[in-house]
Amino acid sequence: MASTNISIGTDPVKQFSVFAENRVGRLYDLTALLKDNNVHVMALTVLDTTDSSILRLIVDDPDKARELMINNDFPYTEVDVLAVEINDEADLKDVLAALLEAEINIHYIYSFIKRPEGRSALAMNIEDTDVAAQSLNNRGFKVLTQRDISR
Repeated sequence: MASTNISIGTDPVKQFSVFAENRVGRLYDLTALLKDNNVHVMALTVLDTTDSSILRLIVDDPDKARELMINNDFPYTEVDVLAVEINDEADLKDVLAALLEAEINIHYIYSFIKRPEGRSALAMNIEDTDVAAQSLNNRGFKVLTQRDISR
């Protein structure tokens, strides 16, 4: 594991939260639209409710994804998330220990589907990204930027 020299503040990982009616095929519609336009879904999680779903995703080309969602009536919000590279599931304990030590609250966490070079990573929505990134770097973890996950 190596720390990154690039400040995440200058190139943060973008997460889109897409709001979709809870009906058959809506997730397919979004992922097909992205794939047909050469935008790759790098991480995904779905929060399901009775009437609607929130599709949280990280892509390799946020600018193109943003344009596609606007032009194809997929309402969304966008936030910066912290992404950290891990070797395997054993690193999860150390990632969580670094955040606990820094007293960082985790709102939610999910894993990447795929990254360049085949490495694993976690996406986290947390309280204080800068403090968390510093704590993770101090423990030898690489905090990723959007550039790191783009193809």
